Amino acid sequence: MSGRQDEFTLPAAHALQLAQLVKEAGVAPEDLFSGLGVDAKALAVPGAHISVAVGEKLFERARRLTGEPAVGIQLGLQMRASAHGYLGFAAMTAATLREALETAARFVPTRTNALALSLHVTGSRASVVIEERARFGPARDAILFWIAIGIWQMGTALTGREMEGAMDFAFERPAYFDRFAAFAPEVRFGQPVTQMVFDARYLDLPLTMADPVSRQLAYSELERSLAEMAATAAADVVPRVRKLLLRPDGGILALEDVAKAMGVSARTLKRRLATAGVTYSDLLEEERREMALLLLRTRGPQESSIDAVAERLGYSDPSNFRRAFQRWTGVSPAAYRKGRTGVIE
Repeated sequence: MSGRQDEFTLPAAHALQLAQLVKEAGVAPEDLFSGLGVDAKALAVPGAHISVAVGEKLFERARRLTGEPAVGIQLGLQMRASAHGYLGFAAMTAATLREALETAARFVPTRTNALALSLHVTGSRASVVIEERARFGPARDAILFWIAIGIWQMGTALTGREMEGAMDFAFERPAYFDRFAAFAPEVRFGQPVTQMVFDARYLDLPLTMADPVSRQLAYSELERSLAEMAATAAADVVPRVRKLLLRPDGGILALEDVAKAMGVSARTLKRRLATAGVTYSDLLEEERREMALLLLRTRGPQESSIDAVAERLGYSDPSNFRRAFQRWTGVSPAAYRKGRTGVIE
């Protein structure tokens, strides 16, 4: 888990479902949302999101107001595919469970960037892994129960068949789970990953609401949303990389380190930069050039000597910096500084 925590979001519609859950327990939705800057009407707008920080507070407040620590389990048991917009509709109308799960894994970024799903098949066993990309704090158990149990419930509803298998959770067994153990498949806690494991034969089960025409309509809308997100990501990625690649205290970050700071894989970062028409090397070259020109404009103390500037820009050999600067400007760093300040080293 990496990247800035305030960049991660959850679907706002699920905050409304949580509000309905606490309302059934006698708690007014206004009490759930109070002081969090949450507008109930805005939550109902299609495509709206809330920050993970707000989602965490909502789950914890729901537990406190209702006195029920298992709100995540309860919310998961009530989850319906229709609550997931176009993604839910595409999954509902898929031909098989495999197609539904592959659709969910591909398009879950249209719903949230705080979690990712992946389907794995090994021999006779299949698993759906839930990857945490954000930190969920004290609400982690509630959120992971909500997602995992919700997916399991939807699989049962869409196939019309009781699913059998096991669930693994990457946290320790909470005491309140004892009340629900009899209603769940085999559940294991303290596992390396959170996942649902089941017989791979389930993947070929037909769905009760399969509809190829409706699915194609929903799938096309999801493709459009994903393309828009990719375009936005490409537009944002260049300034973000520029900001990160040079260390404030000198030196540079490798592409892998920049990707980690942004919460994506190195491969994803390369792809996004390519979509924006640049490479990491292009941006590094440009930033080094601009920083070099800035640092050489004035004759400062020893740390702004040409060798120090080279070190600041991540060059282990000052001669490499001098050659690069000559290529950028047509003059040496010393000649450039003399022309700007009248002083030469």
